[in-house]
Amino acid sequence: MNQRLDYARLGADLFQRYLAFSQAFHMDHGLALLVDIRASQLNGCAFCLDMHVKQARMHGERELRLHHVAVWRESPLFTAKERAALAWTEALTQIGPHGLSDELYELGRAEFTEAELAELAFRITAINGWNRLSVAFRTTPGSKDKVYGLDKAGLA
Repeated sequence: MNQRLDYARLGADLFQRYLAFSQAFHMDHGLALLVDIRASQLNGCAFCLDMHVKQARMHGERELRLHHVAVWRESPLFTAKERAALAWTEALTQIGPHGLSDELYELGRAEFTEAELAELAFRITAINGWNRLSVAFRTTPGSKDKVYGLDKAGLA
C-alpha cells in the first residue's frame, strides 16, 4: 500500500507539538516501549509496531519478550508492573461500553503511584494518537528508519 499523504510535513506545527508531548514522559523507557508495541498491535499500526520493536531491540529488550507481547497474559516473561501496564494499555486502547473497571483500576494502583498511573494513561493516549495518524495515512513501515536512527537496529 502506498502512503496517502505526509501528515508530518503538511501539519508540521501540530506534528512538532504532538511529538514534544509524546517525548515529555519520565516513565521507564522499556515499559513505555511495551505499551507502545501492544497498542500498535491492537490498532493494526504497522509503522508504529515496526518502529517500536526496533527501538526496543536497540534498548536491549530480549527478542522472545517482544514475541510474547501479543500473548502477555499467558507468558511468564513479564513482571506484575508490566502486566498491569499492558492491561491498562488494552483497556484504554479498546475502551468498552462500561469504561475501565474498578478491578483494573485497583490493579494499576497496586503497581503504580497515582502520578505514574496518570503518566501511563497519557502515554497510552499518545501512542493511540500516533497509531491513528499512521493508519489513516498509511505510513509505510520502515520509511523513517534512517531519519530516526532505527537502521542501527539491524532489523531491516
